[in-house]
Amino acid sequence: MIRGQQRQYYFRLNIPQDRFLRYYRGSANSVQVISECGKSLRFPATRLRPLLTQHGVRGRFCLTVDANNRFISLQAAD
Repeated sequence: MIRGQQRQYYFRLNIPQDRFLRYYRGSANSVQVISECGKSLRFPATRLRPLLTQHGVRGRFCLTVDANNRFISLQAAD
C-alpha cells in the first residue's frame, strides 16, 4: 500500500524468544522477510526489539518506509 510518499509492507513473523536472542545479542544483524505482496524486505534486527514478547516475535506486522526506502516504522498489524 502506498500512502503519499510512504510505502507499507505487511508480513508475518514467528521467531521464538530463544532464537531472537541471537538478533538481540548482535550475532545476527538483519532480518529478511517476504511481504504479503511478494517483495523481499531486509531491515535491521534491532527494529524488532520493541515487538519482543515472552513468546518471541510473532504475528503480522507492517513496515512503513519513505520514498527512498528508509525506515519510518514497524508495528504490529491486525
